[in-house]
Formats: sequence, C-alpha cells, structure tokens
Amino acid sequence: MTRDDLIEKVVAFVPYNEQEAADRQEMIHFLLNEPTSFSRDNTRAHMTVSAWVVNRDRSRVLMAYHKIYDSWAWLGGHADGCEDLPRVAIKEAMEESGLTEVSLVSEDILSLEILPVAGHVKKGAYVSSHLHMNVTFLLEADDEAPLRVCEDENEAVDWIPNELIPEKSTEAWVTERIYRKLMARVATLSSGCVHLNKWKEHHAGLQ
Repeated sequence: MTRDDLIEKVVAFVPYNEQEAADRQEMIHFLLNEPTSFSRDNTRAHMTVSAWVVNRDRSRVLMAYHKIYDSWAWLGGHADGCEDLPRVAIKEAMEESGLTEVSLVSEDILSLEILPVAGHVKKGAYVSSHLHMNVTFLLEADDEAPLRVCEDENEAVDWIPNELIPEKSTEAWVTERIYRKLMARVATLSSGCVHLNKWKEHHAGLQ
C-alpha cells in the first residue's frame, strides 16, 4: 500500500460515528499536506497503525499491558516512514506479542481515530505531546499459539475476552469511543453479510 492508496481508502471510508467523520476529514487534509506525515520527525502529528487482533471465533482480542499507558491496550505502533500500513500492523502485532503468524483479514480500514498523546519519557528522552493519526486494521491469529512479552513496550500480553475489555482498560475515553466501536463492528462483520466499508449502511438497517 502506498500513500496514494491510503488516501484513496481514507476518502472512501464510511464513518461509523461523528468521531470518525470528523477525524477522517482531518486525516485526509493531513495526508495531502504534510510531506513528513509518516515520520516521527513530524513532532506535532504522525501516522500510526493499530492492529485489532481477534481469534478465529472473534470472542477474544489480543492485547498488551502497556507501560506508558498503565493499561491493557490494543497492539500497534508508528509507521516510521513506511506507507504500507497493513504491513506495519502485522509487524507490530508480531513484535509486541511474540506471535509468528498473524493474518490480515482485509486491507480495508476497520476504523480511523486521531489520538492525543500526552508528553512522556521514553528510553530516557522526553517526548512532547502530539497526535497519532491512527488507522486500524482487523487481523486474526491463533489464540493457542505461544505469546511473548516485548520488554521495551509492555509488561504482559494476553487474549482478553470481549466482555472483559471494558474493565481491563483503564483508559475510559479509548474504551468508550474506540474499543466498544471496534467490538460492535467486528460482531457485525462476523455475520458474513457485510464488507467493512458497508458497515454503516448495514448498521443503519438494523436500527
């Protein structure tokens, strides 16, 4: 996937709610106007990717206990110059969990979000507050495969049952605005009747 491919997918993306609609517009503007959008050299904002890794029956999500956020959280990381965000999602999921096999369910975008990052110290250096222009993809892995902690990033990694995610995450905004949205979307997609970018149309028909 190239920058142009990503822009095309973001433009075509059907927002789930007001958050995604607003963030989608900002992200399009950012991608079109910021030549360093994929690099942490852009200290105000840069592209990141999240991996929503589910097991085969979609009952559990692979999460890590992140040191910076002091919470169980989804997997993912910075683009660091790579425009192929699906590939980054797979790489980050494997690095953070120790899995040797992770499958991309689709190159379609699962969700979009602009995430504020508070200033913090990482590897002995202070990182100023900035924004993550985040794209999330749906991945699948075997929940019986061995896991391994990535000591630089997290203290634990485990498969969390969907119903326990709201109590495992200490980030209230992320839980309410992001994780619940992702679980609802995956539940609908698992019915096998909708394409990712048709989720909103299908959801509206259910109400």
